[in-house]
Amino acid sequence: MSTNETAKPAKNVSVLNQVMWNRLISVVEEQAQALIRTAFSTSVREAGDLSAGVYDTHGRMLAQAVTGTPGHVNSMAEAVSHFIRRIGRDNIYAGDVYITNDPWEGTGHLHDITVVSPSFHNGVLVGFFGCTAHVVDIGGRGFNADAASVYEEGLYIPIMKFAHQGTVDHSFVNIVRANVREPDQVVGDIFALATCNETGHKRLMEMMDEFELVDLNGIADFILTNSRIATLEKIAALPRATAQGEMTIDGYDSPIKIVAQVGIEEDRVVCDFAGTSGIDKKGINVPLVYTQAYACYALKCAIAPEVPNNAASLAPFEITAPVGSILNAQHPAPVALRHVIGHMLPDTVYNALDKILPNTVPAEGAGSLCNFQMSVRPRTDTKAPEYAQRGEVLTFNSGGAGARPDLDGMDATAFPSGVMTMPVEATEHAGPVVIWRKELRPDSGGAGKHRGGLGQCMEVSASEGHEFDFSAMFDRVDHPARGRQGGGDGAPTVVQRDDGVTMRGKGKQFVPHGTRVQLFFPGGAGYGPSSERDKALVCRDLARGYISEQSASDEYGLSQAEIDTVLNAVKKGEAISE
Repeated sequence: MSTNETAKPAKNVSVLNQVMWNRLISVVEEQAQALIRTAFSTSVREAGDLSAGVYDTHGRMLAQAVTGTPGHVNSMAEAVSHFIRRIGRDNIYAGDVYITNDPWEGTGHLHDITVVSPSFHNGVLVGFFGCTAHVVDIGGRGFNADAASVYEEGLYIPIMKFAHQGTVDHSFVNIVRANVREPDQVVGDIFALATCNETGHKRLMEMMDEFELVDLNGIADFILTNSRIATLEKIAALPRATAQGEMTIDGYDSPIKIVAQVGIEEDRVVCDFAGTSGIDKKGINVPLVYTQAYACYALKCAIAPEVPNNAASLAPFEITAPVGSILNAQHPAPVALRHVIGHMLPDTVYNALDKILPNTVPAEGAGSLCNFQMSVRPRTDTKAPEYAQRGEVLTFNSGGAGARPDLDGMDATAFPSGVMTMPVEATEHAGPVVIWRKELRPDSGGAGKHRGGLGQCMEVSASEGHEFDFSAMFDRVDHPARGRQGGGDGAPTVVQRDDGVTMRGKGKQFVPHGTRVQLFFPGGAGYGPSSERDKALVCRDLARGYISEQSASDEYGLSQAEIDTVLNAVKKGEAISE
């Protein structure tokens, strides 16, 4: 039967729709897991830098996988409508697969490939599956901010067919292979994206047969109507108010100012970024779709976190930014590192929202991911060994999250991106690199009633016989995370070579054979005065090595006798009670 039919009592129909809604969420989660299992790039397999979702015939997102990032998911929520418009409804067939990495109609930069597949049931189009993944290379200058326009940043794929009625366009595949440094990985990831959509389609067909559905119209209406109502109820319960937040971050050659004005109205929340810095010459600019994705995510987390993410629950959050600002960059602006700025937007939004809803949002955290890419090659200062090889190794890492009103910040945890830190073993397996050190960074979390999350320390190099270019993608070097409600700032980012050379926070930099790069990732800020922190928690942090003796004394007021008691207990292997 169609879900539009009403033969059953209303209560039973509602329960059935809820069951099908949950089933759809399970379908897209399996879709995402299929991508993780089949992807070639470690950024997908290990870090979960991806998204997956199911859409109705109008391109409205009905459900998203829990696995994935807000930047991908919320951007992709807008992308499917672009695919429908570009391909044309009269050119959509069963077995088709569509593809793009258009930053303005996809998810913000060329390194993200989005694949959309139509889903037909008994010959009738019933919806679409979409997924996105970050690929290790897309050609051009590589994954860094050094380009002056998007044309330098890599292969630009307009919305087009990757497969027509089940037949792959091998000419397209050959073009991709000829333009990227890691053709096997990139092409493998494209096929993995198409395969994960096929997995979603198969599970959807099973669900429709089980529930005797001829279309998704009824369940779509149920999902979108209930999600919108639930979100509007949350907004209606808030005070009507407007506030402004600001943040200054490192930028590339000069600091960037972000300004956010948040207004809560009866049936919507508006966020406008007027007053934000203009377009940058380097590739840290942000297409509006990515700005909307992270600003909307921040507001939804604070206001309606329990409402499932879909087109209707996102709609009441209206995000604008002036054309020509760094948050609404127009083609052909360089945008490769749009995440470095985009990941800072939630903290800026929260700076404003804290003035309207006190004791609700966390202190500032590391914000942007602490990513870097190593372009490794045989050494050139002397004859390289025969085993030396080229390789592109991308690794995702996290600083500390900001402390929350009632809890410490999470250590080495990516907020707002949500991706996972990549294991050392997986990174070293991807190419000729060595991770010499990776551990939590003591004293990096801002002091406070609730301590900021710790950053990390890493030390990396190329394997023997190799040199490399190090593409830095860091922020918080000159502008660390700021504390909230009297909490202390987090520690800044530090990037240096083991020979004493200080490195820049952004850009490609040469590292000679035998030299290591030492990285100290930023900590999250504290929440509330450090004088109000429970002494037992201070002792616990000291015992675990999260804070030093000096910090325990200077920041939290522990006496030398108390410090000695804790350290002696650690030596004896005694537990420190909280």
